[in-house]
Amino acid sequence: MFTRTDDKITTAQGVIILADSILGAGILTLPRDATEQVQTPDAWLSVLLVSLIMLLVVWIMVTLCQQYPGSTVFDFSRKIVGAVAGKLLSLVLIIYFLLIACFELRVLAEVALFYLLESTPMWAIVIPFIWTAAYLISGGINCIARLFQIIFPASLLILLLSLFLSLRLFDIDHLRPILGEGLPPVIKGLKATLLSFAGFEIVFILVGFLQNPGKAVNMALAGMSIPITLYLGAMVFVVGGLSTSAVLRSTWPMLDLLRSFEFIGVFFERFEFPFLVIWMMQMFCNFTSNFYAATLGISRTISTKLPVILFSLMPIIFICAMLPKSIDDLFIVGEAVGICSIAVFVIVTVPLSLIYIIRKKGLKQHA
Repeated sequence: MFTRTDDKITTAQGVIILADSILGAGILTLPRDATEQVQTPDAWLSVLLVSLIMLLVVWIMVTLCQQYPGSTVFDFSRKIVGAVAGKLLSLVLIIYFLLIACFELRVLAEVALFYLLESTPMWAIVIPFIWTAAYLISGGINCIARLFQIIFPASLLILLLSLFLSLRLFDIDHLRPILGEGLPPVIKGLKATLLSFAGFEIVFILVGFLQNPGKAVNMALAGMSIPITLYLGAMVFVVGGLSTSAVLRSTWPMLDLLRSFEFIGVFFERFEFPFLVIWMMQMFCNFTSNFYAATLGISRTISTKLPVILFSLMPIIFICAMLPKSIDDLFIVGEAVGICSIAVFVIVTVPLSLIYIIRKKGLKQHA
């Protein structure tokens, strides 16, 4: 029943897990966060620029992982920088994955509480999701991948359908003028946009579980292209449908866009409710993926059986998810996640890549 660390996933499953590890609360928060920083209709350009940077970063990560087939970053980091430094780098990643998991879980609970389960205690929403995720994780990464394969098509379909139906509100003038104030506002929006891509670091783990590591680059680029396309689409349709000023006044712009139209006489007259039901499952996938990454990281780092770590983390995640006292506190946590994403690249990816390259060149010279 409990996780086997030698189970494998296909390339297609890797694509879905990577996409699901990124897609989540970001689709709800990105339009407001990016527009708030940019203050112009050019927020979608910030998303586009961050997307290009993310593709390069992921390529670097995957190329490094391919040098150690069958190993995750928690294993090969010690081979590159030594046991002590490797464990410290692993600790940084573990804390980062836990932070994302707690943030996703709390956003999931906030949205469910506000739109679907009014007056329900927060803990009564959070606890069932933690237990469900723990049960899923106990089956291993292949078990996780199979559930993700069921949820992902439904999430993709509901989001694309939502954006298509919102076309009746779309006004191209809401996106004009392009670069009316130049590039500085676009650059300013990069940090806020990074939060939505948080979780892509799971490629550090996925490559080690692939049946065919030689296809890891294709897997990573395909897995990244899905959230990139959806985030760009969401930015364009939300700003184009609501306008910049309306987005700035909204807490959840994507949901407000769906509440702005209705279809009289059909089964769902208001479309935000079916969207929320499906997208909550997507946020659960994101939470589960990062919960699993943190659990596996601790298990590999301190050589302890995964079930022990899994059940030990459950109360910690519950407490951390309940810590924010208000929605404003939660958004502050979201900003911290975006900053941590940069820190992880600087502290973990860059040193590991540089030291590996230097050592490889040194070995060639000695040979």
